Amino acid sequence: MKTTTRDHTYWMDKALAEARKAESKAEVPIGCVIVKEGKVIARAHNLRESAQDPAAHAELLAIRKAAKKLGAWRLLDCTLYVTLEPCLMCMGAIILARIPMVVFGCFDPKAGAAGSLYDLSSDSRLNHRLDVLSGVREQHCSLLLSEFFSDLRRRRKQGGA
Repeated sequence: MKTTTRDHTYWMDKALAEARKAESKAEVPIGCVIVKEGKVIARAHNLRESAQDPAAHAELLAIRKAAKKLGAWRLLDCTLYVTLEPCLMCMGAIILARIPMVVFGCFDPKAGAAGSLYDLSSDSRLNHRLDVLSGVREQHCSLLLSEFFSDLRRRRKQGGA
């Protein structure tokens, strides 16, 4: 089944909905969905603050849910959609889960590991390589993060956070 840009936009909108859930909980607005055979099999959003867990990234939470749903740690034939470029930890988990494709919204120049700061997706030293598509709903994803951090800085300046 060939995936079109329109399909990627559709699924990224689902990831953006997850990101908004994170934002409503005062979490950094990052959302993720994992799709297999045209269906969402897992969805998650950032929960690091709520869970006080440095590993509670949207991607890791979604990967765990998908593995549980499929009853397998290999997430073959799945596509992971996430609003922000995955970090080293998340790219490590994506590679270990054998996810063949990652689609993300905006780059993370400070921690990204799928093309900006690092690129683990095509490192020939690793046992799994994957396809990466960046820039899907990039402006929406970037704006959501920018507004969140702008508001956070404003609140801190006013002494409210």
